[in-house]
This record gives sequence, structure tokens and C-alpha cells, in this order.
Amino acid sequence: MRFRFALLLVMLTASRLSSSQPRSLETAAARIDQIMQARSTAGDFSGAVLVAREGHIVYDRGFGFANREWRIANDVKTRFEIGSMTKQFTAMLVLQLVNDGKIALDGHLSQYLPYYRRDTGSRVTISQLLSHTSGIPSFTELPGFLDGPASRATHGVKQFVQEYCSGDLHFEPGTKFEYSNSGYFLLGAVLEQVSGVSYERLLQDRIFTPLGMTDTGYTHAQTVILHRASGYERATGGLQNARYYDMSIPFAAGALYSTVGDLNLWDQALYEERLLPAHLRDLLFKPNLENYGYGWVMLIPGADAPYAGESIPMHGGAIFGFQSVIQRIPKHRELIVLLDNTDSPKLYEIALEIRRALAENH
Repeated sequence: MRFRFALLLVMLTASRLSSSQPRSLETAAARIDQIMQARSTAGDFSGAVLVAREGHIVYDRGFGFANREWRIANDVKTRFEIGSMTKQFTAMLVLQLVNDGKIALDGHLSQYLPYYRRDTGSRVTISQLLSHTSGIPSFTELPGFLDGPASRATHGVKQFVQEYCSGDLHFEPGTKFEYSNSGYFLLGAVLEQVSGVSYERLLQDRIFTPLGMTDTGYTHAQTVILHRASGYERATGGLQNARYYDMSIPFAAGALYSTVGDLNLWDQALYEERLLPAHLRDLLFKPNLENYGYGWVMLIPGADAPYAGESIPMHGGAIFGFQSVIQRIPKHRELIVLLDNTDSPKLYEIALEIRRALAENH
């Protein structure tokens, strides 16, 4: 009798827990929808959003237009340029070649890129390139670069490295943090040099195909890419078509496109060892200077913010006409992805509001 009573009690408790979980998710989803509707109405967001918990999608939806001239709506299958979120995929490829014994994190740039200037390449390590502590100046910071001839021309990898990624060091490698797109361009060059395979092919063979990320790839202006969003920039008279930017320039620092659904697949794979053994995978999220790991920055929310004190791996992306943010909350296996086809400055504010909605509904 006591056994049956205890069993009944366990069953009732389990029933209450299982029924409360959907209600908390429904409450969170309703709150997130309120946030996104308000932000869309205010003109702060035009794109696609996905929020997940423990691999289950809590909320996903498109807002605004993928093409404003034809009034084609964004949805969860729309493909957006993700800018610097590309760096986390580059970092994964580098660590995979480390796992293969073809690259060493403490190896120097000159060991892998023989055409790079030896006086600086012999001082900069692969780890320093990954963590933005190399001292190599970023080509995007060169005066007039983004609006000059470089933004309208196609460059070969070697040519671009020699012309735009070979400046004098800003500081002694390893002593400071300075975000450098040149550093990640150089990592792409190293990957190609060491493997004998194009960066684009490496991504496809080693990450996208194994994970089933069929809506992710390397952006080419001339290629017909199904469900590709057009990018828009703000001007005095409102939104206008984004400036042209050849993807041979951002390369391994920012040339990819993706969807919210594919980035959910990516997030789930990072909890497993499908792409890397755990001891190497975890280096992606090990903070170096300024809490930057390898292709990820560790956000540590303050006392008044949701998930205070936790480490939240995240990264943003910004490229002509597009903004993106990904935030992972490992302790709760939660994910926030925001992909926008305008140059909205509000994505981090929106992500904070979504985190608060999740935190209030556990």
C-alpha cells in the first residue's frame, strides 16, 4: 500500500513538472513575441529570430521584408549574410587542423604562410590570430578602405594578404587585445595553404555537410542563392539598397550567409564532439584577453542583468546592409539568434530583452 502511494506521488509530481514546462515555454514565447512585434513596429528589427531551449525551438519567426522592392517577406528560411559570425566557423576549422596535426596553436604565422613578411610573421602565433592579440592592424580600419577601390574589387588571397594584411604591428603580440579582421583573413589563408583546399570547400566538407547545414554557405554576389535576403542601409530619406562589397574581401573574417535554423544546428553540435574532441572544442570558449576566446566572446552579465555572472558565448556580425547576433547560454542550453537585413543598431538590446524573458520563465 505504501509502495503504491509512493508510486502515485512520484507520478503526480512528474505530471506537474511535465505540464509546467510547456506552460513556461508558452509564457516565454508569448513574451518574446511581444518584444519582437514591438521592435519590428518601431523599425528596430527586420529579419528572422530563433530562440531555443535544450534543442527545442521556443520561438522562431520572420519580420519585415527580404526584398523591399518586391515586398517579399522574411521568414525562418531566409538566408542572411552573417558578417563576423563567420569567425567562429574559421576558428573551428583551425582547431580541426590542429586536431589533425597540421597546425600548432603556438606555431608562428611564417611557418604556414611562406609569402608573409617574416619580420612580423615569425613573432605572431596562430593562437594570437584566433584571439585578436596578434597586433596586426585590421584592414577595415585603414583610412578610406571601406568606401574606396578596395571595396569594389575582387582580390586573390595572396594579393590581399600582401597589400592589406601586412602592416606594422600595433603592439608586441600577446600583450593586448585589438579586434582584427586581418587576423582572421590570415587564418583563412593559412587554412588554404596548409590543406591545399579552398576555405569554402573546407567549410562545406568539414562543417556544413556533416551537420546538415544546407542553408549556409560562402556568399558570392554573382551566384543565384535561393531565399537570399537583400541588404539595406539607413540614410536620411530612409532605407536604401546596401553598398556593394565583394566577398573576397571579408573572406574568412566575414563572408558567410546562414539561416536561424542552421545556426540552431550549429549550436547543438557545439555541445557534442561531432566536429572536435572536447578538449579542443572547449578552447573556442576559453577566455583570453578581454574575454575573447577563439571566434567567440564571453559575455558576463552584471548583477542587474539576467543570468548574472554566467559565461555566455556570443558574437555579432556587421556587413553592408546586415547585422547578426548569436548568444548561447550553456548552463540552460538556451540559444538566441537574430539575423537582420538592415544595419539596425538595436540587436544587442533585443537579445537582452529576450534573455530576460527566458530567465523569468524557467
